[in-house]
Amino acid sequence: MNVLVSVLGLSLVLVACATQSPYQAVLRHSRIRGSQQGPNVCAMQRLSDSNRKYFTNCKQWYHRKVCGKPTVISYECCPGYERIPGTRGCPAELPLVNIYNTLAVVGASTTQMYSERAKLKEEIEGPGSFTFFAPSNKAWAALPTEILDALVSNVNIELLNALHYHMVNRRLTSEELKHGSSFASMYLDFPVHIHHYSNGIVTVNCARLIKPDQRASNGIVHVVDRVITAISNNVNAIIDLDDNLERLRAAMAAAGLTSLLEGEGSYTVFAPTNEAFQKIPQETLNRILGDPVALRDLLNFHMLRHVQCSESIVSGSAMETLQGATLEVGCDGDQMTLNGKAIVTKRDQLGTNGVVHYVSELLIPDSAKVLLELAEGSSVTVATKLFVDAGLVSHLKGSEALTMLAPLDEAFKGSVAVTPELRKLLRNHLVKGQLSSQALYHGQELETLGGLRLRVFVYRNNLCIENACIAAHDKTGRFATLFTVDKLLTPPTGTIMDVLKDDDRFSLLVGALQTAGMTQLLSQQGALSLFAPTNEAFNALPPGELSRLMRECPVLLPLVLLPLVLLPLVLLPLVLLPLVLFPLVLLPLVLLPLVLFPLVLFPLVLLPLVLLPLVLFPLVLLPLVLFPLVLLPLVLFPLVLLPLVLLPLVLLPLVLLPLVLLTLVLVSIS
Repeated sequence: MNVLVSVLGLSLVLVACATQSPYQAVLRHSRIRGSQQGPNVCAMQRLSDSNRKYFTNCKQWYHRKVCGKPTVISYECCPGYERIPGTRGCPAELPLVNIYNTLAVVGASTTQMYSERAKLKEEIEGPGSFTFFAPSNKAWAALPTEILDALVSNVNIELLNALHYHMVNRRLTSEELKHGSSFASMYLDFPVHIHHYSNGIVTVNCARLIKPDQRASNGIVHVVDRVITAISNNVNAIIDLDDNLERLRAAMAAAGLTSLLEGEGSYTVFAPTNEAFQKIPQETLNRILGDPVALRDLLNFHMLRHVQCSESIVSGSAMETLQGATLEVGCDGDQMTLNGKAIVTKRDQLGTNGVVHYVSELLIPDSAKVLLELAEGSSVTVATKLFVDAGLVSHLKGSEALTMLAPLDEAFKGSVAVTPELRKLLRNHLVKGQLSSQALYHGQELETLGGLRLRVFVYRNNLCIENACIAAHDKTGRFATLFTVDKLLTPPTGTIMDVLKDDDRFSLLVGALQTAGMTQLLSQQGALSLFAPTNEAFNALPPGELSRLMRECPVLLPLVLLPLVLLPLVLLPLVLLPLVLFPLVLLPLVLLPLVLFPLVLFPLVLLPLVLLPLVLFPLVLLPLVLFPLVLLPLVLFPLVLLPLVLLPLVLLPLVLLPLVLLTLVLVSIS
């Protein structure tokens, strides 16, 4: 029974996670997880080092983490319900009162106090249908002192306008807060911007709804985690008005991207500050700023084609940039991260067409890097140093179309010094042309700067260039591509026979191949694989066996010629069989008419023979009729039997010759 209940509960969870809209799915999941505590109880996940709470979804529940930090499970009344002392769970619905009184019940008593000061109480107590995005008590406490003082000092105008901007003159439930929608506020119809993310988080002007759908008699209250302000500038204006983004502004103008951020759309800009530009080596920065293609790629790599508020992020996820590459946007506790680094210094600067997050480091995509920069950012530091020490920096920093085959650090054992031989070998690790590993094919030849031609081998699970196989994804730079390979290349230096002769370990094998007459085969061009036994392998043979193999008249040659000797013996039965069967089949075909002919012809001839003697000359005609019947078999029989007699005489030499040769070979061996 317990198993059945568990399976049913899990099925309900999966259905809730898969079929509901984002916020409702998360709320339903939280209700299911909290159902054991009583009716209308929701399970909440709270960050252990802060008081931030989240309704739990399937993934977060099993991982028990938000923004990489462990969470503590707590149980609270679901929106719209409250506890009754002495009862289990939250059986009672909240009393349906006006918005002003609802604010005190849902943890927004500070908003209630400021509403009274700004003389907004009468409006939100009276008739109407309003939506109030009410800042929580903590949201007001987090507001900078100078801003709060400015609001409180002018309650009739500034504070009232600020509160009116949190209100919409219609009732909007969380289901009606669609992603990307906007609604006119009650402050000069300035819009509030809604984003409803797939993880169930809903934001208004990038402020997270922490207690949605608190119903009132004259509207609905959504408690938010910060005080929001009216938006009037687009993203480009935000960049223009901040002196800390001066260098970004100049780069955007040079790349022709100003109009993009002035127009319609939804963008997220990770804006590098002036300090971020200063961290880049001046040579690299000048190169990028002087290259329109690289500059455009650099800036597009800092932009997303959608609005990503920081409050919507609860775990890292890859997001496609305008440049085309992906950027991992995540969080670490309270910090927003990019590619795992907490470099976001200022968040959620919302504009009419997007949001700006300030970053303290410049993000350079691979497509804006030269070959040396690609290598320095990879796990090929040893190879990179060797290329530099070998005097190949001009190729690694230039605009030449190249592909670098860089061995992993593990491919080098101990310290490696640059010798003339190694310098020559490293030049053969630079292939002409900017290649992609996905475009390589089996048998392709690649020309190196050293003048060699390297072969491409495509296997089931590997893509190799000569003896080195690709060990990581390509890195495609501005002009060149980096292939990470698993070992140092060993380019071809001759034929198989040349390789064996140059290596003392194969001296016995070379002698055996020369004795066997296979030198020419292994010296010609072609695609061969040789399993080469070393001298050690030969010496491991019993002494008698080794000496027998390596004699002046060795067994190697007979072993090579043996198939040629045995071939006629194998083919002989195949040749003799049809020659023997042919007469045997032909003879009955010839004799059958000879036998049947008299039997059929005899009755036909008999009648005339009976009648003709009475009229003609029976003694004369009878021999003439019988003579062909007797003569024809006598003529045909020798013709049929003659091949049977001559055939053994013809085939006997063909049979005896291989046997004689085989006998001679065996005698020579023994």
